[in-house]
Amino acid sequence: MDAATDTATDAAGDSAPDTAAFPESPEFPEFPRQLARTRRFSLGVPRQFTVSPDGRRVLFLRTGGGSDPVSRLWLREEDGAERVLAEPPGPRSARDAVPEEERFRRERAREQAEGVVAYATDPGVRIAAFALGGALWVVRTGGGAPFAVRTPGPVVDPRPSPDGQSVAYVTAGALHVVDLEGNDRLLAAPEGPEVTYGLPDYVAAESGRLRGFWWAPDGTALLAARVDTSQVQRWYIADPANPHLPPRSVPYPAAGTPNAEVSLHVLSLEERRTAVEVGWDRAAFEYLVGTHWDAHGPLVTVQSRDQRTVRVLAADPASGATRLLHEQRDAAWVEPMPGTPARTASGALVHAEEQDGTRKLRIGAEVRTPPGLQVREVLAVEGERVLFTASDEPTETHVWSYEPGDGCVRLSEGPGLHTAAAGGGTVVLDSRTPGGHRTTVLRGGRPHQRPAPRADGDGIGSLAEEPAVTPRPAFLSLGDRGLRCALYLPSWYEPGSGTLPVLLDPYGGPAMQVVVRARTWFSCVSQWFAEQGFAVLVADGRGTPGRSPEWEKAVRGDALGPALEDQVEALHAAADRFRDLDLGRVAIRGWSYGGYLAAGAVLRRPDVFHAAVAGAAPADPWLYETHWKERYLGHPDEEPENYERSSLIADAPRLSRPLLLVHGLADDNVVVAHSLRLSAALLAAGRPHSVLPLPGISHLVAQEDVTENLLLFQIAFLRKSLGIERHLNTGAPRSVQID
Repeated sequence: MDAATDTATDAAGDSAPDTAAFPESPEFPEFPRQLARTRRFSLGVPRQFTVSPDGRRVLFLRTGGGSDPVSRLWLREEDGAERVLAEPPGPRSARDAVPEEERFRRERAREQAEGVVAYATDPGVRIAAFALGGALWVVRTGGGAPFAVRTPGPVVDPRPSPDGQSVAYVTAGALHVVDLEGNDRLLAAPEGPEVTYGLPDYVAAESGRLRGFWWAPDGTALLAARVDTSQVQRWYIADPANPHLPPRSVPYPAAGTPNAEVSLHVLSLEERRTAVEVGWDRAAFEYLVGTHWDAHGPLVTVQSRDQRTVRVLAADPASGATRLLHEQRDAAWVEPMPGTPARTASGALVHAEEQDGTRKLRIGAEVRTPPGLQVREVLAVEGERVLFTASDEPTETHVWSYEPGDGCVRLSEGPGLHTAAAGGGTVVLDSRTPGGHRTTVLRGGRPHQRPAPRADGDGIGSLAEEPAVTPRPAFLSLGDRGLRCALYLPSWYEPGSGTLPVLLDPYGGPAMQVVVRARTWFSCVSQWFAEQGFAVLVADGRGTPGRSPEWEKAVRGDALGPALEDQVEALHAAADRFRDLDLGRVAIRGWSYGGYLAAGAVLRRPDVFHAAVAGAAPADPWLYETHWKERYLGHPDEEPENYERSSLIADAPRLSRPLLLVHGLADDNVVVAHSLRLSAALLAAGRPHSVLPLPGISHLVAQEDVTENLLLFQIAFLRKSLGIERHLNTGAPRSVQID
């Protein structure tokens, strides 16, 4: 199969673009390689902050620079001095020899760096544990070199005990505890090849749970998930570019099929005590969406298969018995909130509640957040203080603090996407702003008095590269629904000098916003496409987060219709306000849900959209996993009409516009069968189209050559499909006014 298959001809009858059609001198020609080299500008950015209980030290991860992929563990002292605590030793081949379970975790976490990419500490932040090449490493934060701890097998997800004297980890599906001298103990061994202890199941990430075990606060036991995939169907991910390799078996619970059986067990470190299973009605509540063990005991959040009921349970670690603390129901689905369940020092339950069109924060018996403030995540609970993120404007996310007597106080300032870590009165604000990334360390003061950085500038520096392209979005509120949109125009373009073809560049679906008042890799890419001669419009329609529960749940039963309708409304409203948009030349591109939206746009609205690039598009809803797809469409046996309505396969005969399908052949999230089935249906209907297969590429495109040339391939395809000759940039950057 060539880069573009023999059957892949565009709707005009011409063959798909080859490398000769790549633009020889695109505007900002260095940007595609820079985007690839910096791994979407993620390298060199500090992340994963941990603050010590006294507030004096901050641990974080950061690579050595904007093009250095090797991540290191750093320590920032109270005086602002930074030092490397741990960096990978040995050759790169040893660093990359990670267990399959760790590779899977990194893919689900969208991890793009190498080296020390995750770590965990004891509550006192005296030691940090991490895995490198499957080996367990520990470093004392007070000083000394990192040291390896002997284990009987490759290590996944190491986590220190509360006293910092031992580390729990998973190897070959078994949960172990090892002391710092290498004395290892097996706590739970899998009863068969399809059972694991201490790892999350496949769908856990969709509810925000990336862990599979939790320490008791006194260090005498662990709470561990047991996952049995024996009833889950097996899918096989092959590598067609290397036919000598066997296919990889993946237990994939597609919509309407059985999930893994997940149970919870208290595993005591005392020799004579047996494991205790935590009891709940697993037949009625088969999803384990959240777990936490604090001084009051274990908290467990479970969800029904239809996701319309969520229960928070308190568990007795001695007997495994549970009692109901809170139940929430919703006619569409109950959205789990990251960071919950949790409890304050007094035992008040911290959880989300949807009320009056707002996702609010309830602490104990009372809702504590003001009207209109949409709570996004609980970040930390210290004593009676709760740190959380929330939005009163969908394009921004801010850090807030609640404490009795002080109420809710916003800690972050200025437009952007702000989050935080906290400890001992210190708050580390991690901010994505219109000017880039900024990390500020706030110390002292009461919650009602926003702590201030030191006069000499108390922050943690980013080593990331500055993008070659500077995003210049005009933020708009368009249409009757007030759709949040961003319009990117070429920096060299003079209004009134001629019309611009339009490129819609959305994600447009659940769980992700792209219209935000922050410089992101996504906004840089949109601006780069604009510099190639397009007016690029990005719109967050119904289904996207941050606005209201009703807004998010408007897509229940129809994954495509409302989202596509909003893209069309945004396009026409933008053209009404800015007359230089050429509605006779409109294209759309996207990846994942955005790719699905792009393909659906040319299939269902060819009167509006004249070409599309659809990357990793989940075209067939029956092929996607249970927790995600059934949340929006229900069970396919009970609501098959929702799946028929949302599938693109039956729309294949309607294609009359150029369509490029792009898909990674190693994708185990949105498997390539989605695009292959759509392509087969298009071919059967006699509808010309283009297909670009990406051998060895998963859902996250990280390889530099592929990332770079994929942008150039898309530009070539879009220009050819819309009949655009390469523009000549002879003007200086100008400000663009929008009526």
